[in-house]
Amino acid sequence: MADHFQLRLVDSRMLAPSVRHLAFERADGQPLPFVPGQFLQVHFHYDDGTPTKRSYSVATVGDGSSPVTRIEIAVSYVDGGAATRLLGGLAHGETIEASGPYGRFCLQEGDSNPRYLLLATGTGVTPYRAMLPQLARLLAAGDREAVLLYGARSEAELLYGAEFEAFAAAHPGFTFHPVFSRVERAAPQAYDRRGHVQDVLAELAPQGGRDVAYLCGNPNMVDAAFAALKDFGLGVPHIRREKYVSSR
Repeated sequence: MADHFQLRLVDSRMLAPSVRHLAFERADGQPLPFVPGQFLQVHFHYDDGTPTKRSYSVATVGDGSSPVTRIEIAVSYVDGGAATRLLGGLAHGETIEASGPYGRFCLQEGDSNPRYLLLATGTGVTPYRAMLPQLARLLAAGDREAVLLYGARSEAELLYGAEFEAFAAAHPGFTFHPVFSRVERAAPQAYDRRGHVQDVLAELAPQGGRDVAYLCGNPNMVDAAFAALKDFGLGVPHIRREKYVSSR
């Protein structure tokens, strides 16, 4: 059964014009055991008293082998949204109610596929940030590789982009392709791509038996990429999906 607890805000910053990075600690001082790729639920009430909740992937960079004391999430702002009002106005030291962790969108020990295809849009990239230490261990043996295709409308909306670029520079088995759908960077890079993630996917020539794919973000991207990967020969067990929908 998932644990219920209070989270106290200890730090925050804007990642993009409409996305805020929030860092919490549990109010009871306990660490949070989680596996990178899992999510928390934030519980609150509408103005009329009706209970509701929102789900957020844990963005904390962790190796999955030990609990973490710093619990990070990325929150997209939605005009008029109840969660935006709660989390957008949260001051340092204030608390929220949460539960978790939940979910199975995680790297699986039994996978022997030599390549990971990681696809994301928007805040759907947060679980991959949390997975970086695990990916570093998997890539260290030299017999695996990973590719991250990350879709954003512009450079301003490329969340954690500098971190993924630094990771790619330090780990030769990791390739990072930012995919800009509207505006390219002021200083374009050779590894940048234009268009949408699902359209760039063909460049990677996915193959059944070689690749295992993770899809996280906009439902349209997830559905289109899922269909494309099946056409490339990947079996459904080797395509893991998590759809992100901005909720009011």
